[in-house]
Amino acid sequence: MIRAALALALLVLAPSAAMAEELLAGLSRNRVSISANFDGSEILIFGAVKREAPVAAGRTGIIVTVEGPRVPLTIRRKDRVGPIWINDAAMEVDAAPSFYAVNTSAPFGDILNHVDDLREAITVDRAIRAVGVVDTVPDPSAFTDALMRIRAREDLFQTNIGAVRVREDTLFDSSVSLPANLVEGIYTARIFLTRDGAVVSSASSAINVQKVGLERFLYTLAHEDPLVYGMMSLAIAIAAGWGASAAFRYF
Repeated sequence: MIRAALALALLVLAPSAAMAEELLAGLSRNRVSISANFDGSEILIFGAVKREAPVAAGRTGIIVTVEGPRVPLTIRRKDRVGPIWINDAAMEVDAAPSFYAVNTSAPFGDILNHVDDLREAITVDRAIRAVGVVDTVPDPSAFTDALMRIRAREDLFQTNIGAVRVREDTLFDSSVSLPANLVEGIYTARIFLTRDGAVVSSASSAINVQKVGLERFLYTLAHEDPLVYGMMSLAIAIAAGWGASAAFRYF
């Protein structure tokens, strides 16, 4: 009888314990403007853990991710045939992040378990493998690994271990560097609170990345009226060539 009463008490208290911690987070800016001289930006993500009880036992971790718009792409592998390299196998991906950064307060092995990583798609490789992969590709991991290497070199995929600063298991802050080669669209910042590797709370916020000024005008013209854009580009090229020729003749 006593055991049954204890079990019932645990079941009743379990939901309230799960809700005892809540993430309160904010961003230094919710809008990034891409102009002609845009060379990158930085987003500061900060917040606190709201608790209704003392800090629970266990190892606490904070993970921050910033994800750009997902876009379809084709990953191709080049093979050497004689003296030349040609495109051989390819893998079609329905969608993959155009930008993905993940900052952590500690190494993944200390603050995130495999199951929660699969469920939330937190690490870079899980964010890519969360989308569909063609079954006919014999080794899809080789293609996704190549994609991660290429975009990491372009600073579009980032993994920053220890980049989240946590104070007294309550206050936290981190910064994410956005490179100059961003894709326009809505970016999503996610913050996860983990305990002993399991995600116990999360929060998210949107960041609007948009071209402005001349960049916006040219982008809109190229996509909405490509004929006019092409004619204007041709006219500028002819004028530039004629001007350079006249200058050379003069000097």
